[in-house]
Amino acid sequence: MSVARRELLGFATAGLLAYAADLAVFGCLRGPAGLDPVTAKSVSFVAGCTVAYLGNARGTYRLARPGGPRPYAVFVAVNLAGALVQLLCIVVSHYGLGLTSQCADTVSGSGIGMALATVLRFWGTRTLVFPAEGRVGSWTG
Repeated sequence: MSVARRELLGFATAGLLAYAADLAVFGCLRGPAGLDPVTAKSVSFVAGCTVAYLGNARGTYRLARPGGPRPYAVFVAVNLAGALVQLLCIVVSHYGLGLTSQCADTVSGSGIGMALATVLRFWGTRTLVFPAEGRVGSWTG
């Protein structure tokens, strides 16, 4: 398997696990716990971010050699930017468009918002957190 394929597959796997954690926590907090959508998404973000970092640091980019707290701090910053994209989608849908059902909140935050945020997170993770010079066998040159 090529380096490019392994990286994309690893990132996608970590992302799917993080997405599952995010969606499950959001659903529980928005449904049974009865929290508002922005609070529920904020908390579910933390769960998803933690799963994604562990998956990428110990899986996808395990051969990278970045040291110290910087990679984690940058990862959190990249994921906060992604979370803002998701929150903005919920705010626009829920408060701007008046689509206030749990289903609409899930589609806007965990569907549309997650898709847009994933593009940002992939770029940020591979470019800023685990840059090409820190990866072994990078396909980015």
